[in-house]
Amino acid sequence: MTTVTTARGAATPDEHRDPGKPHALEHITVVDFTRVLAGPTCTRMLADAGARVIKIERPGTGDDTRQMGPFASDGTSEYYRFANLGKESIALNLKDPGDLRLTKAMIAKADVVVENFRPGVMAKLGLDPAELVQENPRLIVCSISGFGQYGPLHLQAAYDTVIQAISGIMDSTGEPDGDPTRVGTSISDILGGVFGYCGIVTALAARERTGKGTTIDVAMLDATFSTMEQGLMDALGVHRRPHRIGNRHPSMTPFDTFRCADQLIAICAGNDHLFGILADTLGKPELATDPRFATNVDRTNHQADLKGAMEAVLRTDTAAAWHERLEEAGVPASPILNVDDTRRLEHIKVRGMVKDVGGFQVPGNPIKFGAYNSLGTMIPSPELNNRGDALRAEFAAAANPGTPDGGATRS
Repeated sequence: MTTVTTARGAATPDEHRDPGKPHALEHITVVDFTRVLAGPTCTRMLADAGARVIKIERPGTGDDTRQMGPFASDGTSEYYRFANLGKESIALNLKDPGDLRLTKAMIAKADVVVENFRPGVMAKLGLDPAELVQENPRLIVCSISGFGQYGPLHLQAAYDTVIQAISGIMDSTGEPDGDPTRVGTSISDILGGVFGYCGIVTALAARERTGKGTTIDVAMLDATFSTMEQGLMDALGVHRRPHRIGNRHPSMTPFDTFRCADQLIAICAGNDHLFGILADTLGKPELATDPRFATNVDRTNHQADLKGAMEAVLRTDTAAAWHERLEEAGVPASPILNVDDTRRLEHIKVRGMVKDVGGFQVPGNPIKFGAYNSLGTMIPSPELNNRGDALRAEFAAAANPGTPDGGATRS
């Protein structure tokens, strides 16, 4: 692939895809107790950054998502595949004393442990996070759960939709006269995973300075609640109850979706300068001098009038035609695409956001480094227990202190 012209100092597509570059976390070993989506998202991100991720799975069944669709032509789960690239799998019965000793031996040589059991389960298994850090002072243990490790709700069961419901994000999504609507992806699970990754890399940076590990407590509720920026400006800032407003922005106008002759288009003109350009592009320069629309505050106070005036013009042509004009004029705009259309965009391809791993297409790595590998892992998601024998052999000595290398710890 040829490189493209970029801003000074920016990396090119070839640099981002260079498999010869070192990975940022290639020296890090992770023991992964996670399943379903929030935790596996976190550890998939660590694997993309080059960490060695050893996934502990239940014998016989493994991660719940192995049995969840959609399924590929070979019968394997795409749900499991997307969140578990780059990992090694070992099936262990954590209630078996021998398997528990092996698990602790792996932890003793690891840098990071990630788990997303319900609070208290790790302790019942003999793997209490605080005790693990006490026993292994450089260890980082990240616990991702629905409601966190403490608080009145911490033992309540949680899945993504439950967290969307309680966090406020579901109530904020949808049309004003419609019902609350789930965001169209498992956003609370994903945010839990992303914030878990952020916490881990922050703790790793701190460990370089202090030599100390730590526990990390990430709640999906906290993560989702913290992203409710506009609603919290109302609820915390000016102490008024926010309400659903559909696709428009609560304080910038025009910032909405608008009906064209064939479909909707998103148009965002967040300042007076852009609004003037938009008015000219629509062939309605008088909109910019109309007292109702003179400032952003005026436009927001009269947003329904402005939307009506804009759609009267936009309905005269297709969304594609208007997008071309608006893009040429420098007004941020886009037709509403299905993700099946988005994944075909040349921009997505150039950015490496779809890659082929093990004969299957999977999402790429959204973090682009200049000095480090940005391609992310190219190792397929593991079959259950694919590295079971090798991992047992690797850590057997440490799991059995009577052997010559028994009791070895992380350097």
